[in-house]
Amino acid sequence: IYIAVALTFSSTIIVVKLLSEKGDIGSLYGKIAVGFLLVQDFVAILILMFLAGLGGGEATLGQFLAIGVKAVVLFAAVWFLSKKILPSLFDKFVTSSPEMLFVGSIAWALGIAALVGGPLGFSYEIGGFLAGLALSNLPEHLGIASKTRPLRDFFLTIFFLTLGTQLLVSNVGAVITPAIIFSLFVLIGNPLIVLAIMGAMRYKKRTSFLASVTVAQISEFSFILMAMGLFLGHVSGTEVAVVILVGVITMTVSTYLILGSDRIYLKLKSFLSLFERKNTHEQALLEEKIYSDHIVLIGCDKMGRSLAAFFKRKGLLYLVVDYNPKVFANLSAERIPVLLGDVDDPEIKELARMDKARMVISTISNPKDNLSVLEYIRNLSRKPMVITKAETKQDALRQYEAGASFVLLPEVIAGEYLRHIFVSHGVSEEKIRKMGKGHFNRLIASK
Repeated sequence: IYIAVALTFSSTIIVVKLLSEKGDIGSLYGKIAVGFLLVQDFVAILILMFLAGLGGGEATLGQFLAIGVKAVVLFAAVWFLSKKILPSLFDKFVTSSPEMLFVGSIAWALGIAALVGGPLGFSYEIGGFLAGLALSNLPEHLGIASKTRPLRDFFLTIFFLTLGTQLLVSNVGAVITPAIIFSLFVLIGNPLIVLAIMGAMRYKKRTSFLASVTVAQISEFSFILMAMGLFLGHVSGTEVAVVILVGVITMTVSTYLILGSDRIYLKLKSFLSLFERKNTHEQALLEEKIYSDHIVLIGCDKMGRSLAAFFKRKGLLYLVVDYNPKVFANLSAERIPVLLGDVDDPEIKELARMDKARMVISTISNPKDNLSVLEYIRNLSRKPMVITKAETKQDALRQYEAGASFVLLPEVIAGEYLRHIFVSHGVSEEKIRKMGKGHFNRLIASK
């Protein structure tokens, strides 16, 4: 049972880091992968809570009920602190300086870990998880993550170093065969299970495949689970060594699988049709229209919303492409034609009929996705005009070189817009204040 549960969990830390490096953390498959990995972590914490609560004794119904009550009270207390008390404390004493934000976050994490792992009788890992859960609800959570990243990476290195010291060379010969078998199950079996589930939920084969590859390794919680089982006397050192060796193999191989998943998909996509339903969840709301000489609008958040409203008011034929399920649901409710999926997917580009479009406008600033669109259009016989968006001058130049007709660079556009205001209206304080009030009202209306 211990080994089965350990092989079930996948590593959120590794997957988030690799998806961030690829720039896919905000993609549809990235959101799905991070979503089910966080659910796995939550289940892992519950299991560790019950094991820690046993304290080496025999499990009875009364003990399980007592542990369950303690867990509920603990979660409720952390939720109350994170919503009602922690934000005001941080706002009053901590957020005034980056140094205080760093020290305050570390103090909170260590304090909660010590409380949960000491007097409350659970483990330090559970305390750390709950402390992070509370910090994630703060408005400053991104700043906290940025400040603590070097320290996190340092302790992560120490954690894996400790695991490596537990894998004795003398034990490898005895555990290598089961470790290889279990590694193949994790590398092949886990992705197949996710493929089947996502296919049944009517996701497209590309989204299903890219999400499934992210589960091809075991989690750091797997090691903690086995270490706790060893402490409780439920498993021996041999079983722990097997899981550690599986972790070494799967974490190494899955890193290359995730980084190269787009290329692997292109080679396997014909076989993956087995997992795709006819009517997928990512189909467009096209209302039986034949799209030709239309505008493809990629991304419909703030800038995209404004453009969509303008196109609708002018009676122009357009189609939205967005990877956010909430945006898809809202646009579908408004009967706006929309495709749900990543624009990096060749099939999404085909469904959007970019070869028939008059114009393609990308309101997203992900250079990888924009370059993918430009490369696809460059190979078309009929090339629409392409307007993209970039965050840096280097990205803008690369997109121009790839064939973009016009690249929006916010820092340049802002200066040109302000100059246009001065040329048109002069430097009259009254007129500029009036324009500012109008802009304020539009911002309020678009919330």
